[in-house]
Amino acid sequence: MAPKRPRGAGAFPKAVESPAPVKPDSGALYAALDLGTNSCRMLIAQPKGSQFHVIDSFSKTVQLGQGLESTGRLSRASMNRTISALRICKQKLQRHRVKHMRLVATEACRRAKNGHQFINQIRRETGLRLEIITPEEEARLAVISCAPLVSTKTEQLLVVDIGGGSTELVWIDLTNVPARERPGAIMRLHRGFVQDPGPFAAAKVVDWISVPLGVATLRDQFQDVDDDAARFALMSWFFEEQLAKFSPYTSEQAREGFQIIGTSGTVTTVAASHLGLKRYDRTKVDGLRMSSDQIDAVIRDYLSLGPDGRRTDPRIGRDRQALIMSGSSILQALMRIWPTDRLSVADRGLREGLLYALMSADGVLEDTPY
Repeated sequence: MAPKRPRGAGAFPKAVESPAPVKPDSGALYAALDLGTNSCRMLIAQPKGSQFHVIDSFSKTVQLGQGLESTGRLSRASMNRTISALRICKQKLQRHRVKHMRLVATEACRRAKNGHQFINQIRRETGLRLEIITPEEEARLAVISCAPLVSTKTEQLLVVDIGGGSTELVWIDLTNVPARERPGAIMRLHRGFVQDPGPFAAAKVVDWISVPLGVATLRDQFQDVDDDAARFALMSWFFEEQLAKFSPYTSEQAREGFQIIGTSGTVTTVAASHLGLKRYDRTKVDGLRMSSDQIDAVIRDYLSLGPDGRRTDPRIGRDRQALIMSGSSILQALMRIWPTDRLSVADRGLREGLLYALMSADGVLEDTPY
């Protein structure tokens, strides 16, 4: 059947040309904010090739989860501290005229009875729209932030993110991915753990877990134990018990091709202590590989210092000294369980994962990132 002509017209109207596709703006600024149990952190960055260049940053210890373990609620004092920090973030976002951003809250707001009320209060008082993300998304973002540190020789990967209120572990099988494509396969997980890889070989997420114990919550559970060494041992074994259902990699399986990447303030502090850095240097820490013996030596040194010595140790820092032993107990438990004596140190985490995900979705990163 011939197409009908429009009434009152002697011919078909001319075809309207589709608008040219909008090119990604590689010069745009992106922001990622992570409101955790202990800290409020933000990065503002610009895409650069397959990576990004940090334009501005912010980090403040707010102790949002202080008292949460006993009351189940965020306290007025902790919320006020957090609001003050977020106002500074808002000023930075306005100053840089950032339009592309994602602002998230994690375990403290997930667990608190008044967590959603606090998110609404943040919006009223600062204009910032934060969202409470799920444990799965938190784990996924931590994983993709570590993609640049994945070795092409890695066949089995464990990414561990030790947070303030929870610890995420993700085990990934890369054996079906060609060696040179393995870091890129990790980056493509920004689409989700269950994904359609398209024409690419996929990284297989074998298992993942979010343990509701981080450096702050684990410390709070054992703060009534007076003896320093006993408290450390109890925290480490207690954390290991929480992993009883997450033991997919057996001791009989090969150590070759297995890589653990640890991302957290605990891991970077232990690395800085191992290097003897009195002033933190990210370029020396990020990507460092430590043996389990080196990690144990640092932890033994922390224990020998005692609480008073740790408070004044410049390698640890004031913000970290109250949390370093609970974090170290988690780290030691992980190295005890998994079949490797090496840990790759990542000075990166949720914020970097958020930025990679935002930029990848907008197509402003190069397609072949590694």
